[in-house]
Amino acid sequence: MFPLIDDFYTLQGEGVHTGKAAYFLRLGGCDIGCYWCDSKISWRADLHKLISVEEIVKKAISYPAKSIVITGGEPLTYNLDELCSSLKKNGIKTFIETSGSYELSGSWDWICLSPKKNSPPKEPILKKANELKVIIYENDDYDWAEKYAKLVNENCHLYLQPEWSRHKKTTPQIVEYIKKNPKWKISIQAHKFMKIP
Repeated sequence: MFPLIDDFYTLQGEGVHTGKAAYFLRLGGCDIGCYWCDSKISWRADLHKLISVEEIVKKAISYPAKSIVITGGEPLTYNLDELCSSLKKNGIKTFIETSGSYELSGSWDWICLSPKKNSPPKEPILKKANELKVIIYENDDYDWAEKYAKLVNENCHLYLQPEWSRHKKTTPQIVEYIKKNPKWKISIQAHKFMKIP
């Protein structure tokens, strides 16, 4: 059983898979506590109803796009082995959005690693991440991004994403940074511009 904040079928709004349809599952529980977090409701797991693996799989297979994005909170707070195994047995591709600060569990078709300063990622996930997405809130976040760009595998996609409350100010800065450092790409929260979940 997992604490469920919400679940919805929508388009992915960030990173490599922007624009693709997927079923999203947002799990409650996070002890990282980013001050700019846009999902503080996720911090306390006990505030949310519980959902079983069976219910998750049933919903996931009901949608035309056979993929699920598991996010939070911090989804790796939980052991996700059984959930991923059940999803894959039913032909569902598995995607995760994680800070990487907990041990990796589950079997993933795509790992989006978004490291946080107050709880850095575990080393093993760095080599498995398909996508590194660093949130830019203040200027020293660029140094944080560069640190982890050196630690992920050579095929990992590198993204800088403006923190939403400052995106009007930060986006032009990120654009200029990427022009000077073209190994990076920008990720914008397209779903927020489209006003979809």
